[in-house]
Amino acid sequence: MSNGQVNLNLNNLQKNLSQEKTLKAIAPPAMLGMLGGGQLGRFFVTAAHEMGYKVTVLDPDKNSPAGKIADVHLCAAYDDAVALKAMADTCAAVTTEFENVPAATLEKLAESTIVRPNAQCVAIAQNRVLEKNFIKQAGLPVAPFAVINTVTDLPGDDSELYPAILKVARFGYDGKGQARVRNQLEAQQAFVEFKQEVCVLEQMLPLDLEVSVVLARDVQGNIAAFPTVENTHLNGILDISIAPARCSEVIKANAQELAKKLANQLDYAGVLGVEFFVVGTRLLVNEIAPRPHNSGHYTIDACITNQFEQQVRVMTGLALGNPDLHSSAVMVNILGDSWVNNTEPAWDAALVHSNLKLHLYSKEEPRKARKMGHFTVIGQDKQVVLNAALIARSELNIG
Repeated sequence: MSNGQVNLNLNNLQKNLSQEKTLKAIAPPAMLGMLGGGQLGRFFVTAAHEMGYKVTVLDPDKNSPAGKIADVHLCAAYDDAVALKAMADTCAAVTTEFENVPAATLEKLAESTIVRPNAQCVAIAQNRVLEKNFIKQAGLPVAPFAVINTVTDLPGDDSELYPAILKVARFGYDGKGQARVRNQLEAQQAFVEFKQEVCVLEQMLPLDLEVSVVLARDVQGNIAAFPTVENTHLNGILDISIAPARCSEVIKANAQELAKKLANQLDYAGVLGVEFFVVGTRLLVNEIAPRPHNSGHYTIDACITNQFEQQVRVMTGLALGNPDLHSSAVMVNILGDSWVNNTEPAWDAALVHSNLKLHLYSKEEPRKARKMGHFTVIGQDKQVVLNAALIARSELNIG
């Protein structure tokens, strides 16, 4: 389909949403459904279990991190009719841990159970064309971009978009499906490498900073936003998140307001991650994630309520928890690269730092660029926390 269109019956979707049982909260020990079995799903299962719920995970990987600890693991494809019927029949509510679950799957489940976030929100977030256009139409600032359906859509060398980043519209994440291009020829070559799939050509900007906001919004429109965090990336993958962000109070507050505006425009119900570029005094929305976000992992150890508990609260109709920080925090991703010559990283050296909290995801194989875990250092002195995190990062062969 051109321009990233999706096949959704929005009339039925709105009907399903209006019929949600939103007045009465879903109490434990009800069964909740999770589409996806990665680390985000695993943290959700942990949060749900701590609150007394049971969880069914649908994921085709028999060794999925979330499936290993779920009450029920449906090891099947996301469009498997038998598995979806089992989930619909047994789960009081269903959510997702990643945006590439087929929107049609969410729409089908919504016919018979509560689904948060809904299929329409996920469909927008899983397609860069829909995402960019929605953000722009909602009146939020984005970097200049062009939609590339065919090679003839690539602008000439005189275009102000160059230098630019060419991004595939679907299934790109952690730097995959992206290429930096300086002119039309390089853009054409990259487009061919991407098998001429629909792309977005986005102007490369002189960034001062990247920040993000993770928030929870319930079906009544109440919002609880976590603090604005500062992010740095390595080879297109999130490396470090610092909470709170080391930028002006104005930028932090503006990021909060823009994220809330976007959630309201989407009429979103769930946990939402919003990434921003900071260019001088300007904030530009980079992308959205209809789920808990990697940059929100620090909330597990540094906030009164973490992002995964909020996910449980929204889908069950409970009141939102307090998102405030009780400590400053620095979160660092641990990739498969840290297993040098297949040798386990020096966990003992890192854990010498008494305020360091280690989280490993129980993944079977430490492949290059694969997220295997993360750690968070917390404390009251921001600089001491950052210094300890950077030392531990070096001890674990990160970077």
